[in-house]
Amino acid sequence: MGETMQIRTRGIRTTVAALAAVAGIAAAAFPAAAAITPASDTPRFLEPTDLPPHPASPWYAGAVTAGQPDPLPMCVGDALPSTTWHREYWTEYDTNAQQLTVEGRSEQWAKDFAALLRKDLAGCAKKLMQQDPDITATQKYYGRLNVEEGADVYGIHTASAWGSSDIGLFSVGRDGATVTVVRWGQMGTFQHAQVADFKTTTVTAVNKLY
Repeated sequence: MGETMQIRTRGIRTTVAALAAVAGIAAAAFPAAAAITPASDTPRFLEPTDLPPHPASPWYAGAVTAGQPDPLPMCVGDALPSTTWHREYWTEYDTNAQQLTVEGRSEQWAKDFAALLRKDLAGCAKKLMQQDPDITATQKYYGRLNVEEGADVYGIHTASAWGSSDIGLFSVGRDGATVTVVRWGQMGTFQHAQVADFKTTTVTAVNKLY
């Protein structure tokens, strides 16, 4: 069972671009992102069919894009370097997802970066609470997956005073000097979180990097 932490934090609303990017985390100035076609020696990204299945809609995907996403995702956005690549995914309803991948300067750099992202996720709800006490957030850790150098899975639920309720799943995985983050979100609670499917998606994401 994952550890649960209930606290107060900033309001979060599911959007196609990113679950809870509205957490109010401001992005630093960075070059405009550009769609790219990855070369054969660059990390590969998830395909729409790799995402947790939606009961009433197929998944769609944008282009693999160079640069930080705008807006930055909650929890992990502040740590993303300008060399990040990302891809957005969405359904015809309120479910959306995102993959963020960074090629490190060395395996040790990537190891340290993955540890920083895990620390940010572990303290995410508390940090958001410090920004705004209007929302109740509950956080869970779903454990480590045995894929390449490992991947860790987290869940965050937010409920606002005005009635919104959103659930997000995050994972941080590493293959050598490359780190990837996968985020999935929709309206709902932990009861609606597709944890098993998301873990499968995470394993696929890490295995597909190279």
